[in-house]
Amino acid sequence: MPAWMLKIGHAFYQSFIEADRWKRYLSGLGVSFTVTLGALAIGIVLGVLVAIARTQHDQQKTGQKPNRLISVLNVICEIYVTVIRGTPMMVQLLIMGLVIFASSRNLIGIAILSLGINSGAYVSEIIRSGIMSIDPGQMEAGRSLGMGYPVVMREIIIPQAIKNILPALGNELITLFKDTSLVTVIGLADLTKVAIQIQAKTYQAFMPFFGIAAMYLIVVMILTKLLGILERRLRRSDRR
Repeated sequence: MPAWMLKIGHAFYQSFIEADRWKRYLSGLGVSFTVTLGALAIGIVLGVLVAIARTQHDQQKTGQKPNRLISVLNVICEIYVTVIRGTPMMVQLLIMGLVIFASSRNLIGIAILSLGINSGAYVSEIIRSGIMSIDPGQMEAGRSLGMGYPVVMREIIIPQAIKNILPALGNELITLFKDTSLVTVIGLADLTKVAIQIQAKTYQAFMPFFGIAAMYLIVVMILTKLLGILERRLRRSDRR
């Protein structure tokens, strides 16, 4: 057997097999999934609230006296979106982990909250664009039937907007999963952190890092496939 193959085999054994290190990769992958799902939930809730506040402000009729509460909420939402989108996620993680929650050891909670707040700013713009793409006449028709603004949004506008923004939300989910690799800066043992720790023990950089790159790629391909299936089903339901 060629020497280079023996070298690769030895590196693989040290990085994945020896001392059951493959279990650590699975544990790290589980942490990455936990952070992704938790952050996505926070991001969607924040995104919907911010999008509705900004959309309601944008849909105020010109010539009428603007609602002060809506105007104040819109300013707050604009500042939130501008600050979050204008600063690196890694810096936000460092501020949350080493400044705001410096005394906390709940690293998963800090990571979920940090990524969720970051994701909410992007999700809000995605949802807002989807809401604004719906014909304004549908809102007026619903209000003329005696339906309140929240009811019209929940029953008429948002269900249609979701179909329009699903591809963008899918991309946000994939981006969020890949961005979980940044939580290593606060010491959380996600997939990337596990690879760094194993590399430090084995002095093998090639196998751990290419290994986790393959893991990220496989997960992203699976998510992309599932999102494609969901989009096709939604398109078929529209034709019926």
